[in-house]
Amino acid sequence: MNTKYPNEVRIVTVCIIAAIAMLALSTNVFAHGDQQHVMGTVTQIDATSITVKTTTGEVKTVMIAADTKFEKGASAITQQDIKVGDRVVIHAKPQGNTLHATEVRIGGSAKPVPETH
Repeated sequence: MNTKYPNEVRIVTVCIIAAIAMLALSTNVFAHGDQQHVMGTVTQIDATSITVKTTTGEVKTVMIAADTKFEKGASAITQQDIKVGDRVVIHAKPQGNTLHATEVRIGGSAKPVPETH
């Protein structure tokens, strides 16, 4: 290994890694355009909406439409497959003061916190 320029090699390596990471993340940003992402745990679900406690502790209600897609992994599911306690990522379009889901992706159920005595 050439020890004459070790700092320069590290800087170039970090810059290349940062550029690759930015490129990879930018595809997710552009894939959903003006949509918002709501991530968290389902606290309530009915025929017209899903209420989620987000990872930041906010409670957000997202409206469901007939064309809303539901997925778990690579499989399509139905709205009835989603239960309170499921972790979700919802892609939603803002319309006025409400959010309208275009896609709901379900993860695993939130793990219960063990009781301490």
